[in-house]
Amino acid sequence: MRYNALSNYLTRRFGGKVYKLALDGGMTCPNRDGKVGFGGCVFCSEGGSGDFAEPYDGDVCGMIERAKARVRSKFCGDKFIAYFQSHTNTYASAQYLERLFSAAISHPSVVALSVGTRPDCLPPDVLDLLKALNAQKPVFVELGLQTVHDRTARLLRRGYETAVYDEAAKNLRERGINVVAHVILGLPGETKEDMLETVRRVGSTADGIKLQLLHVLRGTELEKMYARGEATPLGLDEYTDLLADCVEALPPDTIVHRLTGDAPKRLLVAPEWSADKKRVLNAISSTFDRRDVKQGKNFVPAPQ
Repeated sequence: MRYNALSNYLTRRFGGKVYKLALDGGMTCPNRDGKVGFGGCVFCSEGGSGDFAEPYDGDVCGMIERAKARVRSKFCGDKFIAYFQSHTNTYASAQYLERLFSAAISHPSVVALSVGTRPDCLPPDVLDLLKALNAQKPVFVELGLQTVHDRTARLLRRGYETAVYDEAAKNLRERGINVVAHVILGLPGETKEDMLETVRRVGSTADGIKLQLLHVLRGTELEKMYARGEATPLGLDEYTDLLADCVEALPPDTIVHRLTGDAPKRLLVAPEWSADKKRVLNAISSTFDRRDVKQGKNFVPAPQ
């Protein structure tokens, strides 16, 4: 199946391979400190989805260099995206964010900035800051949407209505900022059509999408739900078939940033099959290839 894979998009845009460096911006989340709620979303670990991020110490350029050193066995290029991943990376004053992000994009190896955040943490002064930074180097803002169904969002303890996401995406795109929406497949109570509705909504409101399997992690409220039989992760074949449906539901110009994701093995409770990344990637490729054959299309290897 042919789709607009992130790796190909970055190569075209930046003239070569680009690697994302996960960083911690030293912030927390309004869904943890009491402003919106406590404990975070039911699926979120203590690392705030940044379990692989370089810890924050105030020295942004030093953090980038250490992150580069950690990935040298995988990537020997010299072009990187500074990805602020942990928790909510616009949950601070615009002055703090300007110092943090400006230091990141000033690094000579950094070609772009990526900011993971919540749609309800983008006040006007932060939006204007992101616009100004985007004039210097490209900025991607990754919004933790997960689902467009507010009934599911309440179960997840997401802490905002989907209309807030719609407004945030519109505000960002009006400022020329690339919007990426995170979507979790296999959320409790959601049907295939529910998930496809979320994907179609992202296709009409964002430039890119991250598709993520629902992982059950130790120490989360989701782990308790799983133990009570209230959450059942997808099987591998079920997941790969659903991914193919999701990709087909997207506009062809939507950038697919991820088809799956890694959970820290020390925290992973379920599904166990997701820990074998090579098996998962091979299964995705096989499913996509079978879909092409079934539809009478020419064979096109799925980008990894």
